[in-house]
Amino acid sequence: MAGFDVALTARTLREGEGVDDSDAGGDAPVEGSLERTGREVRERGGKALLLVADLTDHDSLRRAVAECVDTWGRLDVLVLNAVHTGPGSMVRVVDTTPDVLVTKLMANTVAQLVLVQAALPVMLTAGGGRIIALTSHAATHDPTAPVGAGGWGYAYAASKAAFHRLAGHLAVELGDRGILAFNVDPGHVMTERMQANAERLGLVGHYTGAPPTAPAAAVAWLATAAEAVELNGQTVNGLRLVLDRQLHPDWR
Repeated sequence: MAGFDVALTARTLREGEGVDDSDAGGDAPVEGSLERTGREVRERGGKALLLVADLTDHDSLRRAVAECVDTWGRLDVLVLNAVHTGPGSMVRVVDTTPDVLVTKLMANTVAQLVLVQAALPVMLTAGGGRIIALTSHAATHDPTAPVGAGGWGYAYAASKAAFHRLAGHLAVELGDRGILAFNVDPGHVMTERMQANAERLGLVGHYTGAPPTAPAAAVAWLATAAEAVELNGQTVNGLRLVLDRQLHPDWR
């Protein structure tokens, strides 16, 4: 939290309602909800605003930003962390339909533009703000193996690559007006969903997974540190940052 009150967005409001709609998930129950995360924020002394939204519903994203501003009168940091989890992220090129690619681009690239455009007016009026984009190794690197053997799908990589270009443009266009924008490559993070699906996706033994708290520590530093201004528009390796600056215990 790093001292912030937090407006949270997700599709799942109540614990137990979420399902894993990924290629390997089979609609199995998945942990996590707005209510659960909001409770954890409040237990740590912060305020939590729970906002149901969906990357494929751009009006819901605009409403979420508007409700945050209406409730608190400000928006200091925008963290673009959501990603489309539906089918198509772990599919080979020959099996990737144009519709799947369009869905990934709309959810993983266009939705983030919608959020940024909704947040910028209030940030600029306040004299600045920080936008932190959780991108991906897949956005900047080619896979070393195909899907199922340690690689990832083209539609996911293409959409994250397009999203990856946003921070640099924001930095040069609005840096002189107080907008700081960063890309964070979070590394391989062992979320609950990843733990459940790693074997089925052929990722076991290929990467060392970090806990979600590790890239979160990098985000918190970028959201608060004065010296982060020197990184405006750049891509930060989140795991390397937290290890180099001793922001998180070593999990390796």
